[in-house]
Amino acid sequence: MEYLEELGDELVRRGLRVRLTVPRGQAPGLHVTNPDASALTENILAEEDADGWWYRWSWGERLAPAGSVADAADLIQRVLAALD
Repeated sequence: MEYLEELGDELVRRGLRVRLTVPRGQAPGLHVTNPDASALTENILAEEDADGWWYRWSWGERLAPAGSVADAADLIQRVLAALD
């Protein structure tokens, strides 16, 4: 959960809204929303596999190594950006 908290702190600094979720019987997740476009939202996971800890999109695809908070935040911010 520490990785999600670090990422959440970085995303808040960038102006996104975050909420750490801990569903019973499931892995914790980070619910991220663009406050300027509430339909732009994503749930980010942090999971360990044979290659170490990774941030993952809600569908399971790797986003960035969990130690790369800025890289993960850059990509999430870009994906959740509202287009004019």
